[in-house]
Amino acid sequence: MSIASATALSPATEPKSRSLKALGAVNFFLADVRDGLGPFLGIFLIGQGWSTATIGLVMTIGGIAGMLATTPLGALADASKAKRFMVAFCAGLVIVASLAILFLPNFTFVTASQIATGIAGAAIGPAIAGLTLGLVGQAGLAHQLGRNEAWNHGGNVFAAAGAGFFGYEFGLTAVFILMTAMAVGSIASILMIDPKDIDHDVARGLDPKAEGGDKEAPSGFNVLWKSTPLLILAATLMLFHFGNGAMLPLLGQQVASQAESGSASSSASATAAPGASSQGATPPDASTQTQARTDGATTIAPGQSTAGRPATAPVQQHSTLQTLLSDPVSYTAATVIIAQLTMIPIALLAAGFARKRGYFLLLIAALVALPVRGLIAGLWPSHFALIPVQMLDGIGAGLLGVAVPGLVARILKGTGHINAGLGAVMTVQGIGASLSPAIAGVVVSRYGFSVAYLMLAGFAILGLLLWLVSAPKVAAACKGD
Repeated sequence: MSIASATALSPATEPKSRSLKALGAVNFFLADVRDGLGPFLGIFLIGQGWSTATIGLVMTIGGIAGMLATTPLGALADASKAKRFMVAFCAGLVIVASLAILFLPNFTFVTASQIATGIAGAAIGPAIAGLTLGLVGQAGLAHQLGRNEAWNHGGNVFAAAGAGFFGYEFGLTAVFILMTAMAVGSIASILMIDPKDIDHDVARGLDPKAEGGDKEAPSGFNVLWKSTPLLILAATLMLFHFGNGAMLPLLGQQVASQAESGSASSSASATAAPGASSQGATPPDASTQTQARTDGATTIAPGQSTAGRPATAPVQQHSTLQTLLSDPVSYTAATVIIAQLTMIPIALLAAGFARKRGYFLLLIAALVALPVRGLIAGLWPSHFALIPVQMLDGIGAGLLGVAVPGLVARILKGTGHINAGLGAVMTVQGIGASLSPAIAGVVVSRYGFSVAYLMLAGFAILGLLLWLVSAPKVAAACKGD
């Protein structure tokens, strides 16, 4: 390679280490910002008296807004050299939108907040993908995508652990504060990326060695409809996200609903107790009011019964783990932590596998994980089901986080439309993700949570079948280096 060629490639292939470290920090802090309140939104709204169907509706409206905005925002990421500003502005927008929910939790403001959050998330994805490609080029993309995902999942673990702890101690308001702090960190980190290290032609998929490349703003819709592998990928991901979109929010809502039902039952018991004692019951003497048992349980005499502690019933000593899993905020935090801890090694392994073997098998593994996850959630009604359910979520999401942007970049290499194409794929998959909460919410209200989980698993199976049947048409695009 000539000296001139090496110089031309250096901005894309040998970025300054400071910019790459800053990119890792951006992915870390954006973990708690990109999707807004995420599954904690459902818990907060159930506490405000909302139904699962209404929660699903506002989530769907926000998802549709993001879906419609993704393709034009992907085209903007291709054409613009202000990718850093796009990320910083969207992080600030999420802060304002989420805090509006805290102070004004009515339908109008929550819906507006979800629309703003959906649009911000739609812009962040292509902008980060463009920054990554512009810093490392096609040759280093798979490796850097793995690092990006590892940092992102690490940020999710940190945010979820913080939300679980502070939410348990101080209530859901602490979750809003933590997300605001993470957004501020993401803005500070994005400003540390040196704009001179970004090759904006490479960032949109143009060949750095080509002269007079197309400088026009791309049309994401044209890229989508003319590329058969891209169409197949988009349709497959639409079915995947139809199955995946509502699953984690439903897990949190299920625990929150059970907690609300438990509180209602305790209140009913407390109301019924005085009536029972007024029907001729004689006061017990002091020797029978409280009896210590050698097995550690305490028998409460009729006169000493309270809500949740019926007469003559032993006190149940719940473990710390059981207590935490019965709290909706802590339970939701646990689901996120388990999934994200699984995603970190999976993302790093997926990056190495993609360089050697390509992306086809990565997609299959991700698609298989989701139906199994839905079956476990639907057939095992236990808090402890969250462990295998969320580990499978971590496997699927960790693989897709590397495979999808890498595969889109490979399919559209040299076109100058990579981020518009990624936006188009995200638009189509957003159809499934946005419809999933609304339909799942209706199914829950009519048939229960178990049926909803099984329904979601069925859509994931359809996505797997589509990808397998389409293997001959996508194999060439999925090959390794």
